[in-house]
Amino acid sequence: MAATLPNRQASTNWKQPSPRPLQRMARLLFTFAKVPNSSPENTMTTMTTEMPEATLENWRRHPYNTWGFSHVDRLVTTQPIKTGQDTHPLPRAEQLDLSTISTDGGKTISAALADSFTDGFMVLHRGRIIAEQYGPTTDAETRHIVFSVSKSLTGTLAGVLVERGELDVDQPVIRYVPELASSAYGDCTVRHILDMTVSVRFIEDYLDPKGDVARYRVAMDWDPPKAFEYEGGLHDFVATLPHDAGPHGEKFHYVSPNSDVLGWILERAGGMPMAELLSRHIWQPMGAESDAYITVDRKGGARTAGGICTTVADLTRFGELMRLKGRVDGRQVIPESWIDDILNGGDRQAWARGDLTDLFASGRYRSKWYVPDDVPGEFCAIGIHGQWIYVDPDAEMTAVKLSSQPIPADDDLDQQTLQIFRALGKHLKR
Repeated sequence: MAATLPNRQASTNWKQPSPRPLQRMARLLFTFAKVPNSSPENTMTTMTTEMPEATLENWRRHPYNTWGFSHVDRLVTTQPIKTGQDTHPLPRAEQLDLSTISTDGGKTISAALADSFTDGFMVLHRGRIIAEQYGPTTDAETRHIVFSVSKSLTGTLAGVLVERGELDVDQPVIRYVPELASSAYGDCTVRHILDMTVSVRFIEDYLDPKGDVARYRVAMDWDPPKAFEYEGGLHDFVATLPHDAGPHGEKFHYVSPNSDVLGWILERAGGMPMAELLSRHIWQPMGAESDAYITVDRKGGARTAGGICTTVADLTRFGELMRLKGRVDGRQVIPESWIDDILNGGDRQAWARGDLTDLFASGRYRSKWYVPDDVPGEFCAIGIHGQWIYVDPDAEMTAVKLSSQPIPADDDLDQQTLQIFRALGKHLKR
């Protein structure tokens, strides 16, 4: 049988949250659809869509990413980020009619979500859910990869370790990871890593089949070896990256391996694997509802730059924690001073000299968070293929969008997504 997928661009088949037994049933249907040698007699007759088979070779390519982004643990080795016994509730308020709110681009939010390959969407206003929707292949229990939103989680964890006296961001990287002495990281500080101002020779081109990113993916075990026979892991790879021209600290240079280096530093400073650090210091204290997970390489090196997978609701809980200056249920989980520094620190000149001014003409990047100048107070975390946390404190709003966009970096869809969030913020401020 030829594999088919829902037409995501044309579809308006958005699902509201459904009872969990139905979600589990939907999951079973997809499982049965993938059983080898299955026949109509051995599968449920209500299964109408068979997903194309995602493999380690193709899981990030459309249309395979529609399934792959929600089932990463079936393709890549992972470690659990465990939740605790206490869940912070997300109560519901009256739901917005997204078909009645338009963006500056002229689309309704409903239409903009439907044509941007959205897998999950949630909006909180004053801590209450006012919008929650899922695509044809996801539900409230789906643990979706968040790609570079992982960087923002990692940067926030750094703030916790600073508060605990376990990390000093002004110290050289090699204080924590001396193995990097001969690399570009041998003479930079942890702060340079946090703010993406390391002068390192690495080109972040996701589509070059023979470029730096292609070799990087093999090292992290996200791709089969192909032409790059590489026996080392992620940490071995970052130790090979050379210094670029110019000093550290002068310009924003987006390099994902920087954040894997940060994860390595945090593991050394905190004395435990990244999955356990995230569980102890963020996931459990913020009241996450579900375990998350993070991908690891063949040696156990955590992909802190982009390998975290979680539910829409728990990622929204994290965004809301940031909006509330790190407090939840009367407890300070993230240092308020760290969040204040994200909102007020950073170097506009470094950003202006950097390589992402097409995304935000002016702004800052601080501790793995984007702080645009366009809307006062807004800040966000962004991952390729359409993963977002967006926070507008003035609107008392936190929003999350998870997607399976075909192109890793799509400027048009990024701007459309910003229009969605800003239209919501404008609506809530009225």
